[in-house]
Amino acid sequence: QVTLVESGGRLVQAGGSLGLSCSASGRAFDSTFMGWFRQTPGKEREFVAAIRRGSGTTYFADSVEGRFTISRDDAQNTVYLQMNSLKPEDTAVYYCAADSNPYGVRNVPNYWGQGTQVTVSS
Repeated sequence: QVTLVESGGRLVQAGGSLGLSCSASGRAFDSTFMGWFRQTPGKEREFVAAIRRGSGTTYFADSVEGRFTISRDDAQNTVYLQMNSLKPEDTAVYYCAADSNPYGVRNVPNYWGQGTQVTVSS
């Protein structure tokens, strides 16, 4: 079992930057891959980015590549999402996710955080 706790969501202006963090507790193997999804009302939750413990291999959605970066502190089992050049369409609830494999963390994660609201004003 893994528990994920996110923080960092807030209101930010378009063009600005914002960082989110997510700390994981529980069995380390189950959080080998950690990442982020986002969801807006009426839409499905969509993958944003993910990273692997150890190698630091990263994965990004096309819509955020080049603007968002993801990093990880393996000792603290914490993942960070740095969002730059934010756009109003980045407004969403951002969810931290964890899984033991790369397919799971990008599609059907076993573990979810509670979500944190990011609002980008135009």
